[in-house]
Amino acid sequence: MTKLIIKLLLNAFALMIVAYLVPGFTLGSYQAVAVASVVMGVVNTFIKPVFQVLLFPISLITLGIGAFLINVLLLWGVSYIVPGFEISSFTVAVISSAVLSLVSMFLHKLAQ
Repeated sequence: MTKLIIKLLLNAFALMIVAYLVPGFTLGSYQAVAVASVVMGVVNTFIKPVFQVLLFPISLITLGIGAFLINVLLLWGVSYIVPGFEISSFTVAVISSAVLSLVSMFLHKLAQ
């Protein structure tokens, strides 16, 4: 249970860092950060693996770009679901996804 809470807090902190760094990626309040963090955790746990299996041939042909686009589309989808969390364009979603991946990876390695 403690690991889950730590992961959620790290994801929330990563979202706040991305909101600070990337223009067009906005989080309205701390409630939006918390909800977005939980929704992203659920999406990454249950929905992302299904897309990865279904779109594996495309990812294989594009040498991994398809997997990155799955991350972008899921992040953008979460922004439509969570009130107070907005991504202004597809380009911002691509940049935000890359930055979020790097920041999350760094924070999770730091927490180990």
